[in-house]
Amino acid sequence: MKTLSLKLDDFVYQETEKLLGIIKKPRNRYINEALQYYNMIQKRKLIEKLLEAESKMVRDESMKVLSEFEKLEDYDG
Repeated sequence: MKTLSLKLDDFVYQETEKLLGIIKKPRNRYINEALQYYNMIQKRKLIEKLLEAESKMVRDESMKVLSEFEKLEDYDG
């Protein structure tokens, strides 16, 4: 386990302390879970961007193939 020192905005710290008092969870555990959740969200966003880019490439290539088929139909016609 790594030791980390960080600075929190006063509002974030106060809100966190209030919640910790209510849910009875250790601060370290709470912050670990929060970062793990945030990391998961960021990974999903990265995957979405990657899939969007790849989908666009596939779409563009499909349009090229479709255009070639249309030319063949016109040639036979």
